[in-house]
Amino acid sequence: MPVYKAPVTDTLFVLDDVLDIGRHGALPGFGEASAETVEAILTEAAKLAEDVLFPLNLSGDREGCTRQADGRVTTPQGFREAFGLYRDSGWLGLAIPEEHGGQGLPYTLHTAVGEYFSAANMAFTMYPGLTQGAIAAILVHGSAEQKATYLPKMVEGRWTGTMNLTEPHCGTDLGLLRTKAVPQGDGSYRITGQKIFISAGEHDLSDNIVHLVLARIEGAPEGTKGISLFIVPKFQVNEDGTPGAANGVTCGAIEHKMGIHANATCVMNYDGAIGQLIGTENRGLNAMFVMMNEARLGVGMQGLSIAEVAYQNAAAYARERLQGRALTGAKAPAKAADPIIVHPDVRRTLMTIRAFTEAGRAFTLWTALKSDIAHRSGDAAERQAADDLLGLMTPILKGVMTDRGFDHTVMAQQVFGGHGYIEEHGMSQYVRDARIAMIYEGANGIQALDLVGRKLGQNGGRAIMALFKEIGDFCEENRSDEKLVVYTKALKKGLGDLQAATMWFMANALARPDNAGAGSTDYMHLSGLVMLGYMWAKMAKAAEEKLAAGEADNAAFLKAKLVTARFFMERLLPETALRKARIEAGADTTMALEADRF
Repeated sequence: MPVYKAPVTDTLFVLDDVLDIGRHGALPGFGEASAETVEAILTEAAKLAEDVLFPLNLSGDREGCTRQADGRVTTPQGFREAFGLYRDSGWLGLAIPEEHGGQGLPYTLHTAVGEYFSAANMAFTMYPGLTQGAIAAILVHGSAEQKATYLPKMVEGRWTGTMNLTEPHCGTDLGLLRTKAVPQGDGSYRITGQKIFISAGEHDLSDNIVHLVLARIEGAPEGTKGISLFIVPKFQVNEDGTPGAANGVTCGAIEHKMGIHANATCVMNYDGAIGQLIGTENRGLNAMFVMMNEARLGVGMQGLSIAEVAYQNAAAYARERLQGRALTGAKAPAKAADPIIVHPDVRRTLMTIRAFTEAGRAFTLWTALKSDIAHRSGDAAERQAADDLLGLMTPILKGVMTDRGFDHTVMAQQVFGGHGYIEEHGMSQYVRDARIAMIYEGANGIQALDLVGRKLGQNGGRAIMALFKEIGDFCEENRSDEKLVVYTKALKKGLGDLQAATMWFMANALARPDNAGAGSTDYMHLSGLVMLGYMWAKMAKAAEEKLAAGEADNAAFLKAKLVTARFFMERLLPETALRKARIEAGADTTMALEADRF
């Protein structure tokens, strides 16, 4: 059976020693997040993840969700009780402002506990995850009345939320959507159309479901410039704030899909459902992007979390499974064979995954901290700088973490050999669940195009130049430290490859956009490798400083950090040269064949 242990010690190391979140105590909500409070919250989140959510993961996958004849959907056994515990413990409102019923704590802390919940049960965690995204959109673009009507119940978890974008004929190209909104003369609209692939679209976990729906008002311009966003609740809301009559929105079917079986992925039918405009007419994508960007960060975190739980199971299996003898001689002579963890290739597999997850955790929390600064700092320049990096990092985090997360989940499955392919050990579920993260909230090819086509040149390249400076300054500041030179030298080489690839795009992609398109995925991964390398360099520095201070109790943990950091620098970061070479090959061979030759 699968196992999972939330990596609380590792999270605390990143938050306290690498990111030093204590220095941000002046930001709203950070003053209440003392070291003791953070540790207590992480510990409680770990208990919920390990003891409540994780035991439901395998059974939820096997049972799945069930659609009744009347369109109602029931979640797997135990999910309602688990959601009630999650809700009543206040996890949904952890980082939501206090004036809307939340606790106002850092989004960084919300991200940290989100990893545990997602690793323990990805399908379950999607229900509150979609709700948090909807809350974010209403917070930014909702009217005072809409906030008062919906936010308290959603923050409490009594009501949940969704995002409705995709239609059968359009996904990425939302300008093609056909769902229509007809004004009723009283400020409301009638929404008619069909949406597909709607995560948590219908279920039995909450008293109401608040759908955020993209639609086109009658007479609006064609394309993306004519799209508006609407709040369409499952049940209309009475004057006293309670759920009232059923709205014209139903689940037409549950999608039969590869993974995340315990999350209801629905076909949603809108038949004259009553909706309210959120934000401004024809500016729906702007409002929805608030939700989409938060969701993309959350999906990037999913890539990390599922690789982490897959790694834990592969490592446990490798320590127990007996097969063959070590190349250097028997390590367990009293047994019929040695455990497979003695074999270099198994070690290579495990070290590769470990090097990704530990750096990925730091990268995810570093990005979440940028979000906190961008939204909470009182210094305009500091907010702008953080927001620049947050925008740049969003496609990198989403694309790289989910691509690598899936790859490494497959690698963890490989450690089990044939036992990884059968359902008993649970590894096939991790592979199936991980696959969707590369697709939803914007397929990773789209993330790469967004990075190269939009984010690089935004504001004259201000964000990427700031990143180059930050990483370059780190290398220079620590250049003379002999203990860190192995990390800074490798990082500087990777940074040089990223800078050269960026300059190549500037010289070769403006006149011929196909060069940017052909190299975009490699550029996204090149950027991700450099960011992961930067995180490892920062973690190595923190570990060396703590060892120098004589932290004997934590010495084994810190020394393991240094070994893993070196592994990343020596065996994984050199991939930046390969990515750079692919980018500089251009688009000629990629685009040469006629379409009918494929």
